[in-house]
Amino acid sequence: MPDPSGTPCHVAIIMDGNGRWATQKGWPRLVGHRKGAERVKEIVRAAPDLGITHLTVYAFSTENWKRSTEEVLGLMKLFARYIQREAEALSRENVRMCFIGDRRRLDPKLQELMAWIEKRTEANTKLTFTIAINYGGRDELVRAARRLARQVAAGDLDPAAITDTLLEAELDTAFLPEPDLVIRTSGETRVSNFLLWQAAYAEYEFTPVLWPDFTPEVLGEILRRVSGRDRRFGGVKP
Repeated sequence: MPDPSGTPCHVAIIMDGNGRWATQKGWPRLVGHRKGAERVKEIVRAAPDLGITHLTVYAFSTENWKRSTEEVLGLMKLFARYIQREAEALSRENVRMCFIGDRRRLDPKLQELMAWIEKRTEANTKLTFTIAINYGGRDELVRAARRLARQVAAGDLDPAAITDTLLEAELDTAFLPEPDLVIRTSGETRVSNFLLWQAAYAEYEFTPVLWPDFTPEVLGEILRRVSGRDRRFGGVKP
């Protein structure tokens, strides 16, 4: 259950608007994605000072494969470049880097880089920074259900013993606390298949700011606003 104190410790962000930002300036969409990657670096560095212990960002969804081949390949190269360039800084700043999503469709070299940086930063404790790549909430739930079904078919699990806790343990995010706050940039007000199970009691904020313009100051203002909300998690306070 998220922290009832109101302080958002786990913040999840749907980073939307990179392509739109570039198009508005007459630039190729990939320029916006590169600018967005630079913004990620700033937010990761600012997060601990804002009280954030876990930061999860939505980088590439299971539906994003529908985009042009040029854009998809460009994004995959950008992910690999980010991992290679940020490895030393993340280690130095005590940031743990993790990934969620189905990796099987990703390029084997990218998969190797992802596993490498996860191993290199696994002991870091200042911030857990998680990137969702080829991730979709429905796909995650289906994969978890299939794993439980295999256990049932093998005779290792009684269907009656399946609980929400058991299902959560099969999710990609089993190592993470539930998000306290989900932010979507660019003015869109959809959750877009992101953390459907985990965000059941999360607060939501939708900002018109495009991701490349989303500064630590904007994040800080959202956190201050959300921290004042009364969160009851289905109950009634006396």
